[in-house]
Amino acid sequence: MLSTSSGETPQPRTGPLTTQATVRTRVEVPVRRSDRDWRTAEMVSFTGLADGREHIAVVFPFAQAVPLVRVHSECLTGDVFGSARCDCGPQLTEVVDLFSDRGGILLYLRQEGRGIGLYNKLEAYRLQDDRGLDTFAATRELNFSDDLRDYRVAAQMLRALGVTRIRLRTNNPDKIHQLENYGITVEEVLPTGVHRTERNHEYLRVKAEQGHTILLGESS
Repeated sequence: MLSTSSGETPQPRTGPLTTQATVRTRVEVPVRRSDRDWRTAEMVSFTGLADGREHIAVVFPFAQAVPLVRVHSECLTGDVFGSARCDCGPQLTEVVDLFSDRGGILLYLRQEGRGIGLYNKLEAYRLQDDRGLDTFAATRELNFSDDLRDYRVAAQMLRALGVTRIRLRTNNPDKIHQLENYGITVEEVLPTGVHRTERNHEYLRVKAEQGHTILLGESS
């Protein structure tokens, strides 16, 4: 696992894809919306992804020539257990509701904790609680860079699905830059909602300071 002792942000990932992925399995799965209604989506697995992890695409039927896409990094604490320390769970719920109505592709990447893994993320939480560090400072204290995620696999997945032009739903400029560097054309950027609460306000403030396009005067 890549880490640094000084906490510098890694150099931007650039260059064309050197390996291609292929679709392994497609299967229809009923997916539950926030209103507890169900929609059918197609879950897709892949062979040949660059990092060897089990990322999946969740494809809601779409008619647009340029589909809506959300690249969502796994957050077990937020996505599954509804942790209020972040906004990951609400972002995932938001996109499932949106794509089940309008169609789109959700890429669910197994890059927990901005790439440091679940156990290290929990260690970072402990540092935040014990020493009052913010999420990025705690990650640096563990000798990791601010964000280790590489979206090469997202570009591979899109290409395997036959998609090279997208409308991307994100507040993270790094996702845009990396996908474009890997040959995916981002024709439009649509921001996610601002899921601010009393518990995650500081987390969102720090993300905004780190370059995310989050307007903290807004909430959803």
